[in-house]
Amino acid sequence: MRLYAIACDVVARPVYLCAARSPHVVDIRMFERGLHNDPSDLRTRLQGAIDGAPAAAEAIVLAYGLCGGATAGIEARDKPVILPRAHDCITLFLGARERYQEEMRKPATYWYVADQLERNDGYRAGIGGLAIGSDTDAQVEEIRAEYVAKYGEDNADYLMEVLGGWREHYGRAAFVSMGVGDEEASIAAARAEADRRGWAFEQIEGSMVLLRRLLRGDWNEDMLILQPGERLAMSYDDGIVKAVPGEG
Repeated sequence: MRLYAIACDVVARPVYLCAARSPHVVDIRMFERGLHNDPSDLRTRLQGAIDGAPAAAEAIVLAYGLCGGATAGIEARDKPVILPRAHDCITLFLGARERYQEEMRKPATYWYVADQLERNDGYRAGIGGLAIGSDTDAQVEEIRAEYVAKYGEDNADYLMEVLGGWREHYGRAAFVSMGVGDEEASIAAARAEADRRGWAFEQIEGSMVLLRRLLRGDWNEDMLILQPGERLAMSYDDGIVKAVPGEG
């Protein structure tokens, strides 16, 4: 079978590894992380990639979750579209919805993974609404200077306080180790950032089981299969997503 995999580059290394070990021929299309911050834009991009899948592909697999609703509304055209039943890519890193639910019961967590840190270009992306990565002090000062020039000192200080409020919601930083390549530098960077923010730090063992199944064609109950003509919708239950008739 020939698969066309569409993925976020925050799971780049695991996806490439699982594709290399798949018994199928897998063509890969990567999108940059953080696009879920504008769900409608990401939805448009994903639909465009689905519509433009190679003619030889027999199925399309998405290494995405619901991602803030970004995948809600995508449609399968002439090929099945398969994706994990996941709120966001944290589930893809942890390998199971049950582990995701367990982690969500813990203190609000700032998540780190090697792929994001390796590709850090100063952009603070987000994973499932939970921030990943952070602004450097130099970037913060640059933003403040811009606000001072536009709005004055007092207004700039107020805006910086409001925009920086996200940090107060977190008490824990977690690095998910996927065991792909040398992660030591990334772990050290995440730990240093946690220390700087005053957050507890924890290293968590990840799992590629969902990504492995996705790219092997082992599509069990943890996957949603959209048949041609079906559209993805939120299910508002433990299934997370469901298939409904397409809009044509």
